[in-house]
Amino acid sequence: MNNIKVLFAEDEKTLGMIVRDSLQSRGYDVEWCEDGNSAWKAWNNRDFDICILDVMMPGMDGFELAKRIRVKDTSVPVIFLTAKSQVQDVLEGFNSGADDYMRKPFSVEELMARMKAVLGRRPNDEVFEVPEQIKVGLYTLDSRSQILSGPRKPRKLTYKESALLQSLWKYRDSVMERKDVLIDLWGDDTVFNARSMDVFITKLRKYMSGDDSIEIINVRGVGYKLIC
Repeated sequence: MNNIKVLFAEDEKTLGMIVRDSLQSRGYDVEWCEDGNSAWKAWNNRDFDICILDVMMPGMDGFELAKRIRVKDTSVPVIFLTAKSQVQDVLEGFNSGADDYMRKPFSVEELMARMKAVLGRRPNDEVFEVPEQIKVGLYTLDSRSQILSGPRKPRKLTYKESALLQSLWKYRDSVMERKDVLIDLWGDDTVFNARSMDVFITKLRKYMSGDDSIEIINVRGVGYKLIC
Protein backbone atom coordinates (compact mmCIF):
# COMPACT_ATOMS: atom_id res chain seq x y z
CA MET A 1 0.00 0.00 0.00
CA ASN A 2 3.02 2.29 -0.13
CA ASN A 3 2.58 5.49 -2.17
CA ILE A 4 -1.23 5.39 -1.86
CA LYS A 5 -2.19 9.07 -1.67
CA VAL A 6 -5.01 9.82 0.79
CA LEU A 7 -7.07 13.00 1.05
CA PHE A 8 -8.23 13.03 4.67
CA ALA A 9 -10.69 15.74 5.76
CA GLU A 10 -11.52 15.83 9.47
CA ASP A 11 -12.02 18.87 11.72
CA GLU A 12 -11.61 17.04 15.05
CA LYS A 13 -7.93 17.55 15.83
CA THR A 14 -7.32 14.56 18.08
CA LEU A 15 -9.01 12.12 15.73
CA GLY A 16 -7.31 13.74 12.75
CA MET A 17 -3.84 13.33 14.22
CA ILE A 18 -4.48 9.73 15.26
CA VAL A 19 -5.77 8.66 11.86
CA ARG A 20 -3.11 10.60 9.93
CA ASP A 21 -0.22 9.24 12.03
CA SER A 22 -1.58 5.68 11.98
CA LEU A 23 -1.94 5.67 8.20
CA GLN A 24 1.44 7.31 7.63
CA SER A 25 3.12 4.72 9.87
CA ARG A 26 1.76 2.07 7.50
CA GLY A 27 3.13 3.72 4.38
CA TYR A 28 0.20 5.83 3.21
CA ASP A 29 0.83 9.36 1.90
CA VAL A 30 -1.76 11.36 3.84
CA GLU A 31 -2.78 14.99 3.38
CA TRP A 32 -4.92 15.97 6.36
CA CYS A 33 -7.23 18.99 6.02
CA GLU A 34 -9.26 20.40 8.89
CA ASP A 35 -12.17 21.81 6.88
CA GLY A 36 -13.96 21.22 3.61
CA ASN A 37 -12.62 24.28 1.82
CA SER A 38 -8.99 23.40 2.41
CA ALA A 39 -9.70 19.80 1.38
CA TRP A 40 -11.24 21.03 -1.89
CA LYS A 41 -8.16 23.18 -2.51
CA ALA A 42 -5.91 20.19 -1.82
CA TRP A 43 -7.92 18.04 -4.24
CA ASN A 44 -7.36 20.56 -7.01
CA ASN A 45 -3.63 20.78 -6.35
CA ARG A 46 -2.65 17.10 -6.54
CA ASP A 47 -3.89 13.62 -7.40
CA PHE A 48 -5.30 11.30 -4.73
CA ASP A 49 -6.06 7.57 -4.75
CA ILE A 50 -8.74 7.69 -2.06
CA CYS A 51 -10.74 10.30 -0.12
CA ILE A 52 -11.76 9.92 3.54
CA LEU A 53 -14.19 12.70 4.40
CA ASP A 54 -15.86 13.72 7.63
CA VAL A 55 -19.47 14.76 7.00
CA MET A 56 -19.84 17.64 9.45
CA MET A 57 -17.05 20.16 8.77
CA PRO A 58 -16.82 23.96 8.80
CA GLY A 59 -16.77 25.81 5.48
CA MET A 60 -17.96 22.94 3.30
CA ASP A 61 -19.45 19.70 4.56
CA GLY A 62 -18.37 16.27 3.35
CA PHE A 63 -21.44 15.73 1.19
CA GLU A 64 -20.82 18.89 -0.83
CA LEU A 65 -17.11 18.13 -1.06
CA ALA A 66 -17.82 14.63 -2.39
CA LYS A 67 -20.23 15.99 -4.99
CA ARG A 68 -17.58 18.40 -6.26
CA ILE A 69 -14.96 15.64 -6.35
CA ARG A 70 -17.34 13.38 -8.28
CA VAL A 71 -17.77 16.04 -10.98
CA LYS A 72 -14.04 15.77 -11.70
CA ASP A 73 -13.47 12.09 -10.90
CA THR A 74 -16.24 9.48 -10.91
CA SER A 75 -14.11 6.53 -9.80
CA VAL A 76 -11.84 7.63 -6.92
CA PRO A 77 -13.02 5.79 -3.78
CA VAL A 78 -14.77 8.00 -1.19
CA ILE A 79 -15.35 6.93 2.41
CA PHE A 80 -17.46 9.08 4.74
CA LEU A 81 -16.82 9.33 8.47
CA THR A 82 -19.83 10.46 10.47
CA ALA A 83 -21.79 10.24 13.70
CA LYS A 84 -25.00 10.28 11.63
CA SER A 85 -26.70 6.96 10.97
CA GLN A 86 -30.29 7.69 9.95
CA VAL A 87 -31.44 6.14 6.69
CA GLN A 88 -31.87 9.54 5.04
CA ASP A 89 -28.31 10.47 6.01
CA VAL A 90 -26.97 7.24 4.52
CA LEU A 91 -28.97 7.90 1.36
CA GLU A 92 -27.61 11.44 1.05
CA GLY A 93 -24.10 10.14 1.55
CA PHE A 94 -24.30 7.58 -1.23
CA ASN A 95 -26.09 10.00 -3.51
CA SER A 96 -23.11 12.29 -3.00
CA GLY A 97 -20.90 9.58 -4.47
CA ALA A 98 -19.68 7.59 -1.48
CA ASP A 99 -18.29 4.06 -1.75
CA ASP A 100 -18.51 3.43 1.98
CA TYR A 101 -19.90 5.05 5.12
CA MET A 102 -18.35 4.58 8.59
CA ARG A 103 -19.94 5.59 11.86
CA LYS A 104 -17.97 7.22 14.65
CA PRO A 105 -16.43 6.01 16.86
CA PHE A 106 -14.40 3.57 14.79
CA SER A 107 -11.04 1.84 15.04
CA VAL A 108 -8.16 2.67 12.72
CA GLU A 109 -7.94 -1.05 11.95
CA GLU A 110 -11.53 -1.04 10.70
CA LEU A 111 -10.86 2.05 8.58
CA MET A 112 -7.81 0.43 6.98
CA ALA A 113 -9.82 -2.71 6.25
CA ARG A 114 -12.47 -0.60 4.48
CA MET A 115 -9.76 1.26 2.56
CA LYS A 116 -8.13 -1.97 1.41
CA ALA A 117 -11.52 -3.29 0.31
CA VAL A 118 -11.96 -0.46 -2.20
CA LEU A 119 -8.28 -0.04 -3.10
CA GLY A 120 -6.90 -3.54 -3.16
CA ARG A 121 -9.58 -5.33 -5.15
CA ARG A 122 -11.27 -4.21 -8.32
CA PRO A 123 -14.55 -5.53 -9.73
CA ASN A 124 -12.83 -7.54 -12.46
CA ASP A 125 -10.66 -9.57 -10.05
CA GLU A 126 -10.97 -13.36 -10.18
CA VAL A 127 -13.07 -13.50 -7.02
CA PHE A 128 -16.02 -12.18 -9.00
CA GLU A 129 -15.63 -14.81 -11.78
CA VAL A 130 -17.26 -12.61 -14.40
CA PRO A 131 -16.18 -11.61 -17.91
CA GLU A 132 -14.92 -8.17 -18.80
CA GLN A 133 -18.17 -7.34 -20.66
CA ILE A 134 -21.38 -8.15 -18.76
CA LYS A 135 -24.74 -8.07 -20.52
CA VAL A 136 -27.74 -7.09 -18.38
CA GLY A 137 -30.73 -6.77 -20.67
CA LEU A 138 -30.08 -3.83 -23.00
CA TYR A 139 -27.18 -2.67 -20.82
CA THR A 140 -23.51 -3.62 -20.87
CA LEU A 141 -21.12 -3.20 -17.96
CA ASP A 142 -17.41 -2.97 -18.71
CA SER A 143 -15.92 -4.41 -15.52
CA ARG A 144 -12.54 -2.79 -16.10
CA SER A 145 -13.67 0.76 -16.76
CA GLN A 146 -16.82 0.40 -14.60
CA ILE A 147 -18.83 2.06 -17.39
CA LEU A 148 -22.48 1.04 -17.79
CA SER A 149 -23.81 1.67 -21.29
CA GLY A 150 -27.26 1.11 -22.76
CA PRO A 151 -30.43 2.96 -23.80
CA ARG A 152 -29.35 6.03 -21.88
CA LYS A 153 -25.99 7.82 -21.94
CA PRO A 154 -23.02 5.85 -20.53
CA ARG A 155 -22.53 6.13 -16.77
CA LYS A 156 -19.30 5.58 -14.85
CA LEU A 157 -20.20 3.51 -11.79
CA THR A 158 -18.41 3.70 -8.47
CA TYR A 159 -16.46 0.67 -7.24
CA LYS A 160 -19.31 -0.50 -4.99
CA GLU A 161 -21.99 0.02 -7.65
CA SER A 162 -20.00 -1.98 -10.20
CA ALA A 163 -19.10 -4.74 -7.74
CA LEU A 164 -22.71 -5.10 -6.58
CA LEU A 165 -24.04 -5.28 -10.14
CA GLN A 166 -21.47 -7.94 -10.94
CA SER A 167 -22.55 -9.95 -7.90
CA LEU A 168 -26.18 -9.71 -9.00
CA TRP A 169 -25.17 -10.87 -12.48
CA LYS A 170 -23.12 -13.73 -11.09
CA TYR A 171 -26.12 -15.07 -9.12
CA ARG A 172 -28.72 -14.19 -11.76
CA ASP A 173 -29.93 -17.81 -12.03
CA SER A 174 -30.52 -18.02 -8.28
CA VAL A 175 -30.70 -15.57 -5.38
CA MET A 176 -27.86 -13.33 -4.28
CA GLU A 177 -27.80 -13.82 -0.53
CA ARG A 178 -27.66 -10.55 1.38
CA LYS A 179 -25.35 -11.79 4.14
CA ASP A 180 -22.68 -13.14 1.78
CA VAL A 181 -22.51 -9.97 -0.31
CA LEU A 182 -22.47 -7.72 2.76
CA ILE A 183 -19.48 -9.59 4.15
CA ASP A 184 -17.77 -9.66 0.75
CA LEU A 185 -18.25 -5.97 -0.17
CA TRP A 186 -18.86 -4.23 3.17
CA GLY A 187 -16.85 -6.39 5.57
CA ASP A 188 -19.75 -7.36 7.85
CA ASP A 189 -23.52 -7.84 7.80
CA THR A 190 -24.64 -5.22 10.31
CA VAL A 191 -28.04 -3.54 9.96
CA PHE A 192 -26.28 -0.28 9.10
CA ASN A 193 -24.42 -1.87 6.18
CA ALA A 194 -27.58 -3.67 5.07
CA ARG A 195 -29.29 -0.29 4.75
CA SER A 196 -26.32 0.93 2.74
CA MET A 197 -26.66 -1.98 0.33
CA ASP A 198 -30.37 -1.27 -0.08
CA VAL A 199 -29.46 2.25 -1.17
CA PHE A 200 -27.09 0.85 -3.81
CA ILE A 201 -29.77 -1.55 -5.06
CA THR A 202 -32.15 1.41 -5.48
CA LYS A 203 -29.49 3.28 -7.46
CA LEU A 204 -28.85 0.32 -9.78
CA ARG A 205 -32.58 0.01 -10.46
CA LYS A 206 -32.65 3.68 -11.42
CA TYR A 207 -29.58 3.40 -13.65
CA MET A 208 -31.15 0.54 -15.63
CA SER A 209 -34.71 1.86 -15.71
CA GLY A 210 -34.41 2.31 -19.49
CA ASP A 211 -35.05 -1.44 -19.93
CA ASP A 212 -38.39 -2.63 -18.55
CA SER A 213 -37.30 -6.27 -18.76
CA ILE A 214 -34.73 -5.76 -15.99
CA GLU A 215 -35.87 -6.35 -12.43
CA ILE A 216 -33.98 -6.57 -9.17
CA ILE A 217 -36.38 -8.44 -6.90
CA ASN A 218 -36.19 -8.32 -3.13
CA VAL A 219 -36.46 -11.90 -1.86
CA ARG A 220 -37.70 -11.30 1.67
CA GLY A 221 -35.37 -12.62 4.35
CA VAL A 222 -32.82 -13.90 1.83
CA GLY A 223 -31.49 -11.31 -0.58
CA TYR A 224 -31.97 -10.16 -4.17
CA LYS A 225 -32.53 -11.76 -7.57
CA LEU A 226 -31.66 -10.16 -10.92
CA ILE A 227 -34.07 -10.83 -13.78
CA CYS A 228 -33.04 -9.69 -17.25
